Amino acid sequence: MGKDVIIACDFSSAEKTFEFLDKFEGKKPFVKIGMELFYAEGPSIVREIKARGHKIFLDLKLHDIPNTVKKAMSVLSGLDVDMTNLHAAGTCKMMEAAIEGLTRPDGTRPLLIAVTQLTSTDQEAMENDLLIKEPLPEVVMHYALNAKKAGLDGVVCSPLESKKVHDSCGADFVTVTPGVRFADGDKGDQKRVMTPADAKAIGSDYIVVGRPITAAEDPVAAYERCVAEFVD
Repeated sequence: MGKDVIIACDFSSAEKTFEFLDKFEGKKPFVKIGMELFYAEGPSIVREIKARGHKIFLDLKLHDIPNTVKKAMSVLSGLDVDMTNLHAAGTCKMMEAAIEGLTRPDGTRPLLIAVTQLTSTDQEAMENDLLIKEPLPEVVMHYALNAKKAGLDGVVCSPLESKKVHDSCGADFVTVTPGVRFADGDKGDQKRVMTPADAKAIGSDYIVVGRPITAAEDPVAAYERCVAEFVD
């Protein structure tokens, strides 16, 4: 499996998104469409970016009763995205229903990955807000193993947990890791972070990078730096 850098296009409109993507003359970076952009523009933004030749990670983090998630995934399967996700906390039954809904009549489907714990969550928040007392790495691994058991392709996890996920779930089990920052950059609201080079060394398959690229003075140069540190 080839490694790749996914740019988080966390913009509030199609206009801002295409203004950003137009900077990448001749390049077609893998992009993430999250809640902000999808809720602002709807499915049309997915189709437009796909038509431009980009791979798409549709990051909507579904979490509901199994039947509702199954039906929602059936709709998303028609958008021709390359990857989408849900919350592992929704239980194995919900994840199994999601796979069923996402699989097209011809048997194909996008990659489906599960969010374990958000990278903005630390041990204190997990214990105080969620009443989960187990150590954070154990919780992440339990969710990852449940995702594998349910038939998913991988998980979203901190780069700090990527190696252990691969050790427990297999080398082919995909790890998609946000919370990546340059060594000389601002961490923002992320708690569990790592540089692109460190994420590569520890075995992450994909890194998701937002503000270090989108808010950079030269986004293309920042993207190329990420690729150089993580992929090349």
